[in-house]
Order: sequence, then C-alpha cells, then structure tokens
Amino acid sequence: MVGQSTVAKAYTLLKAILNTAVEDEEIRRNPCRIKGASTPDTPERELIPLTKVLEILDVVPARYRALVLLATFTTLRWGELAGLRCTHLDLEAGVVRVVGALVELDGGTLLDDTPKSRASRRVVAIPPELIPQLREHVDAYSERVADGWVFVGPKGARLRRSSFRRIWNKARTTVGLPDVHFHDLRHVGNTLAAANGASLKDLMARMGHSSTRAALIYLHATHDRDQAIAKALGQAFKDASKPKIEET
Repeated sequence: MVGQSTVAKAYTLLKAILNTAVEDEEIRRNPCRIKGASTPDTPERELIPLTKVLEILDVVPARYRALVLLATFTTLRWGELAGLRCTHLDLEAGVVRVVGALVELDGGTLLDDTPKSRASRRVVAIPPELIPQLREHVDAYSERVADGWVFVGPKGARLRRSSFRRIWNKARTTVGLPDVHFHDLRHVGNTLAAANGASLKDLMARMGHSSTRAALIYLHATHDRDQAIAKALGQAFKDASKPKIEET
C-alpha cells in the first residue's frame, strides 16, 4: 500500500509541474488547485492597458520595478525572472539569456531548474529605453557576488512567488486592477509585439514556445484590432467622399 507521505509528495510534484504548464500557457488553470477542473475554460482575460502597467510601476516598491519591466517587455515567466542571474542579463548587448528557472514547491522548497525545451532556452532583446533603469536596479538591488541573482528580497533571500504575491496584490489593488495576475504582464508584452509587426516565429522565439498555439492567440487579437482599424478608415473614406453642400 502506498503511504500518505508518498501520495503527498507525488501530489506536490504534480502540482508544481502543472503550475509550470500554466506559466507556459499549455493549460489555462492548474486542476490540482481548482475545484471542478473538468468544467469548460473561462473566457479570455481582459488585456491590461499599458498605462496601467505604468501606474503599477509608480506604486510597486522600487526593488521590484525592474521585475515588472522585464515581465512586460521581455515577457519572461515568473520562474525565469526569479532564476535570472546577473551574468545572464547582458545590458551591454541589450539582451537577457534565459537558461534557467526557479521552481517553488508547496512546502516552500526552492529548486533551480533548467528549461524543459530547446525553445525555452532563448535570448530575448531588451528595449533600449529600459537599459538605464535595469542598470540602476543591478547596482542597487541585485546580489553582489559573482554570478549573483538579479532579483532578491530586502534581506538578500531568493525571490519567492509566495512572498511577492502580497506586494503584487497591494499594487494591483491600488491601481484599480484587483483581479490582474502578475502573469498578465506577459500578455501585455506579447500583444504589443504582435501589434508592432512581430511574426508568428518572432512571437514563438520571444515567448519560448515550440508550438504555434499560444503565439497565434496574439496574432488573432491583432487581426481583430486591424479589422476595427480598417472599418474606421473605411468610414473616414466614406465621410470624405460625401458630396459637399455648397454654401448659399
């Protein structure tokens, strides 16, 4: 007979694996956490306006502003950010190299993991406008040892999702977005990339996906927006083509 401790360990491992699958956008929710996981998927979450991201940057503690910036504009996952070393944040070249990730188990154990697929091991370009703020972060807050961590807590401990959640909850509530998840910042960046001409392969490379399924979501959203723009342009053409009423 399998002991309860063995079952508990297996459950914890499965839950951690499924959490990663949620972050990788392979599944929408973790069935180990949500009652009634066999129910149909919920509607797509509403996209956060970029102006709201800027508001979050204004209210989040300075130590975590670079975290929000990279999550939004390089679309790295939480585990990839928490497991990011200074040697992998190349500010001279303006890129971040994703070669590892931090996994936090239910009991609080932290595991340094490697990306599960070749696509997840990637190099992502950083917008040049972010470089000065990232330099300030590294100088002020990153671990001051060779190959140190980019993001650590106030006392120098590894960055934990469970601890940061309280900070995130306060920030999102302050800006009027009580239901927004940290992972939604990744959606903002992907949508911006698609809206600015990123191809399917471009999106897959930045997101760290080998499958087209997740990347197509952002291209579809851009297509819908493009249709709305086309209709507005058509209306403008229609209005301009109307015969002018001569003044009497």
